[in-house]
Amino acid sequence: MSPQSLAGSLPPSPDGIALAPAHAAAVREPSAPGAWGGPRQGSEPTLSDRVVSYQIEARLDPDKHTVDGRQKLTWRNRSDRPVQSVYLHLYLNAFEGEGSTFMTERRQGFAFRSAVDVEDDDWGYTELRKVQQGGQAVPWRFVQPDGGPATDHTVVRLDLPQAVGPGASTTLDIDFFDQLPRVLARTGYFGSFHLVGQWFPKIAVLELPGERGAKEVRWNAHEFHLHSEFYADYGLYDVKIDVPQDVTVGAVGELQGEPLVQGGRKTYHFVQGDVHDFAWTADRRFAKPLTAQWTGPGSPPVTVTVLYPPEYQANAQPVLQATLDALTYFSQTLGPYPYRTVTAVVPPFNAEEAGGMEYPTFFTASSYAHAEPGTWNAYDLDFVTIHEFGHGYFYGLLGSNEFEEPMLDEGLNEYWDLRMIRDRGQKIPLTTQRLRALGWAPEIGVFDMERMFSVMGRATDAIGANSWDRYSSEGYGSVYGRTATVMRDLEATLGKPVIEKAFKVYYARWKYRHPAIGDLQAVLSEVSGRPDVVNRLFEQQVYAVRKLDDRIDSLTSEEVLPDAGWRQVDGRWTLRRSEDVDREVQAQRAAWAKAHPKAKAGEGPFPWKTTVMLRRDGVAVPQTVKVRFADGSVEKVTWNGELPWQRLSWIRPSQAVSVEIDPEGRNRLDTKLLDNSWRLEADGRAARRWAHEITGLAQTLFALVSTL
Repeated sequence: MSPQSLAGSLPPSPDGIALAPAHAAAVREPSAPGAWGGPRQGSEPTLSDRVVSYQIEARLDPDKHTVDGRQKLTWRNRSDRPVQSVYLHLYLNAFEGEGSTFMTERRQGFAFRSAVDVEDDDWGYTELRKVQQGGQAVPWRFVQPDGGPATDHTVVRLDLPQAVGPGASTTLDIDFFDQLPRVLARTGYFGSFHLVGQWFPKIAVLELPGERGAKEVRWNAHEFHLHSEFYADYGLYDVKIDVPQDVTVGAVGELQGEPLVQGGRKTYHFVQGDVHDFAWTADRRFAKPLTAQWTGPGSPPVTVTVLYPPEYQANAQPVLQATLDALTYFSQTLGPYPYRTVTAVVPPFNAEEAGGMEYPTFFTASSYAHAEPGTWNAYDLDFVTIHEFGHGYFYGLLGSNEFEEPMLDEGLNEYWDLRMIRDRGQKIPLTTQRLRALGWAPEIGVFDMERMFSVMGRATDAIGANSWDRYSSEGYGSVYGRTATVMRDLEATLGKPVIEKAFKVYYARWKYRHPAIGDLQAVLSEVSGRPDVVNRLFEQQVYAVRKLDDRIDSLTSEEVLPDAGWRQVDGRWTLRRSEDVDREVQAQRAAWAKAHPKAKAGEGPFPWKTTVMLRRDGVAVPQTVKVRFADGSVEKVTWNGELPWQRLSWIRPSQAVSVEIDPEGRNRLDTKLLDNSWRLEADGRAARRWAHEITGLAQTLFALVSTL
């Protein structure tokens, strides 16, 4: 039955199971201990609790850029009630025309990365040609769970002829057809190159009470928004891909023997269990793949493959090395990599929008014609590779809900990527090959650069917000940098070993289980033993967006000299005249100088009164205030509280030299660092701080220059 025959307003589903709210976002409440079947112990027969199984046969026409598909989708009902309606994602329909939610948001001023223009022949779609359950036709209708336009066809509801009982499974036989779009966002073709992602009908996630804040059984099925990515159940993928004989294919999972060649075509057979997505690439122009083997404690032997076009041959080895390095770092700092393959794809020229995308065991990197060591291009090639591999943990192995909580994937992944780069002593070069040859080679720390892009401007959205309820595309983009900065500040407060232990616990407890933000918060509080610190930061920056802007308003340090005027001496009033005071002061200074020939400036016979005025224009955080004095002594105090200002005063034997807020650099969320220190005698520190800020901003310019 066609979807047109069921057009009209959407009645409740026959089983009465609701959908997740249209504006669902950060889940504060930790999930139940037994959510998603409880923590995986390692003794189970499979790595994940496999809810779904996909058997797919796909035939690619690389000239028409189409895929004919047949699919057996087996789904298990984890709930305690019969399920009559299920929901499928048809993500490719985001590119069928201007009426989709994706394209509507784009016209409203949001931008997806490079914002590739769409010509008339560039559109793509998925068509359901047959859906059957046990030989019976299944009626379906398009729905818009988030209230998007009726012309959005990225979610479809199937009303099953036979309900699926509690704990039971059902198999759906689905024939579908894909017209791939020209690569404009994550998926599609350019020339002979094809990146085939989000290409098959994929069932939504049925969440149970106690899972990610659910109070009742509900379906989590959102439209394909411009900035949202994906969320799905773990399962087994068995996929056969039929292509012309001269086409090379790479995909998620393990290739089952050599491709079968028959009638001028060949069939690749890939199988991968315990993942929640499947994507592939096909191109007759791929050069001979570059491969390597990796081994690590607790992991099976891993074959790493890099697919690349001839024009980007120079990118292959750096991408391979970065992947090997990331395998080692993530396995050591989070947990062993459990799969046997990693495939990295370098997109060809003019298919840049296919780059920088992640799937389980499979990702796309960047591509540069020139990426000489010590330049921005070389760094970006390295970083994007690490970043996309890292998604294999935060998106892949942890199964974060990228619809509603992109912080748990994009944000945490960005943080862990930057830690890797920092821990290997690497900085970011802000130059091109040409400028480097001229001797201009500034560098900046990775967390410093992230702060420049995410903190110095006016924040509009909490990092725990969902991916589509955003003030702007920049508001969504802040998920990356602000999360990395928030977590870096938490690390600076709690200590690096504590954070590393907490993230290992988080990974071990929640792998294959779809954690919520509240689950992350609970682990951080538990492992650190500092829920006060963790909860404050989450309340201020994850569930809300609060400005942090502390500064030093003034620093004064003046000698406390004898006073002129009347005073009582031995019961008699005596007038001390100004000239008497001056003579006394001069005499004491002379005597001090004679007795202390090596005294420093700021020392003398009289004490000094030092006063520091502090201002707080944002949210309150504990700050350390450090004052240095001329004699080498130091005063440290903690400044906390909601008051917008505070005055600190001391009377000390020597003059103050400087005052600094946050000398340990724990609070990089502060929007302006330049006003966090003050020195009575001018030196080069302010100039260096200015250079530090300006260098970070200059990165934008040189990133653009490097692409010209």
